[in-house]
Amino acid sequence: MIKIHSTADVQSKSIGEGTMIWQFCVILEQATIGENCNINCNVFIENNVKIGNNVTIKPGVQLWDGITIEDNVFIGPNVTFTNDKYPISKNKDFLLLKTIVKKGVSIGANSTILPGITIHENATIGAGSVVTKDIPANEIWFGNPARKKK
Repeated sequence: MIKIHSTADVQSKSIGEGTMIWQFCVILEQATIGENCNINCNVFIENNVKIGNNVTIKPGVQLWDGITIEDNVFIGPNVTFTNDKYPISKNKDFLLLKTIVKKGVSIGANSTILPGITIHENATIGAGSVVTKDIPANEIWFGNPARKKK
């Protein structure tokens, strides 16, 4: 059973069984969300977003067009994703850069993920990090800019 809080604005019909969507979320029509996900309060999910199974998204996260989140990912509170390297107001010709978060990734609170990045399987991003480039599988990165833990 899908549980959607009465204050959430969920326009998508592509939501898997067992997913919970908490209060004050906005999920646009073309977004896809897998099974057994936990979408906490105050989350915004744009149209061209794909979320796998068993994903937890904590409060204050926005997922913009071009973002793919694979299975078993944890996204901490207030993680910021971007999809445009050079944002300009009302720019209809901006270059959408896709971001991929692979299976088993954990992203700590208040991290910023720049556009066009892939965070590979089972990587961990420490809280408050700024991710400026691809992150290899099974590594721990943190800081501003994020660097591999030695």
